Amino acid sequence: MNRVTDEAVELSGSDARRIAFAAFVGTALEWYDYFLFGTAAALVFNRLFFTDLDPAAATLASFATFGVGFAARPIGAVIFGYIGDRYGRRPALLATIIMIGCATGLVGVLPDYAAVGIAAPAMLAILRLVQGLAVGGEWGGATTMAIEHSPIKQRGRFAALVQIGSPVGTLVSSGAFALVLMLPSESFDSWGWRLPFLAAFPLLGVALWIRLTMEESPVFKRLAELEAAAEVPVLQLVRNAGGRLLVAVAAALLGVGGFYIMTTFVVSYGSNVLAVDRQVMVNATLVAAVLQIAVTIFAGRLSERFGPGRMTVAGAVTTAVAAFPLFWLIDTRNAWAITAAVACGIALITLAYAVTGALLAELFPPALRYSGVSLGYNLAGALSGFLPLIATALLAVGDGASWPAVLVLIGICAVTAIGGLAGERMRLRHDPTEQPSTS
Repeated sequence: MNRVTDEAVELSGSDARRIAFAAFVGTALEWYDYFLFGTAAALVFNRLFFTDLDPAAATLASFATFGVGFAARPIGAVIFGYIGDRYGRRPALLATIIMIGCATGLVGVLPDYAAVGIAAPAMLAILRLVQGLAVGGEWGGATTMAIEHSPIKQRGRFAALVQIGSPVGTLVSSGAFALVLMLPSESFDSWGWRLPFLAAFPLLGVALWIRLTMEESPVFKRLAELEAAAEVPVLQLVRNAGGRLLVAVAAALLGVGGFYIMTTFVVSYGSNVLAVDRQVMVNATLVAAVLQIAVTIFAGRLSERFGPGRMTVAGAVTTAVAAFPLFWLIDTRNAWAITAAVACGIALITLAYAVTGALLAELFPPALRYSGVSLGYNLAGALSGFLPLIATALLAVGDGASWPAVLVLIGICAVTAIGGLAGERMRLRHDPTEQPSTS
């Protein structure tokens, strides 16, 4: 394979900022759409799309539909990784944003069970599948594009900008539902819940316009000029960089899985086990999302000095040390203590999450980067989708006490700490296209 190095491409800070912003906008829309579905699964779909089931079964069916998106993400990573590494980062990213924007908007016009029967939940599951496929290719592509347009010494800050899309998507989707929940219940059930989904269409227009201004990655252009693009990226990835892929999954696990423990699981635990008002739990996650934005920027800058692998280890170790004290605060049932615990927990996890893109991008050579980053991150995401369920099931072991869930969180931290240590050692600092080893 011809040697194409990141160092061979001259890049400017102004171009990097513009491209990173375009990547961020698209990613924020992707997460807005993805998180919106989760909120609706808890508040709407169980009542309007699974009405032939009893309430408990309807809720399970609704969340099962939500889970389809997690299962589809690694498949999307393979599909769009192939497109991104073979034909270009830009066409893959345009496809992902169109797919998820259209899928989300169409949820807003779906007829419910009362109108079309079993076809309603079937169509809902199909649209969720499309969402999951698109998200599987979006984050890795946006991170790869931002990294490959960035000066090498400033990769941490621009990769972190893409990560801000997650808390921004959380805030906007939660805010949208908070507004429509102010409607009378009859209006909310008949048409109000649809408005946040329909808003995806104009948001898609804006995001697509911004993303169309992105030029193709200069690193991929060099690969194309030298005919050095991978023929079947995922096969070469597994064959030549399987060890690096495992390290990527481990390094990404806390940022994704720990987030779901401190949000999805904690909201359920606080509401159902501790009998804390649901609004208190939701407000805690919103405060945490605001803090997460600031910590992401800060951690991205720190990673340029200390390295993303070391920052990953720092996030994992501090989260593990704080895990029991954080849940002791949650167990007080005090609103302020709960908010502080959730915000602090998310902030510590974000030390690792903020630098995931920078670390994963430097684990893989340019010819395999889109596939490697996407598949590593989304395999971690697929595994993480089960963690709230596991933590909830383990509550029975402790007779409702939180310590089994804390041990799950500490276990995730241990895996990610190992991934961060290995990732720092395996980073391709000097020649990112040398044949990757699995050591």
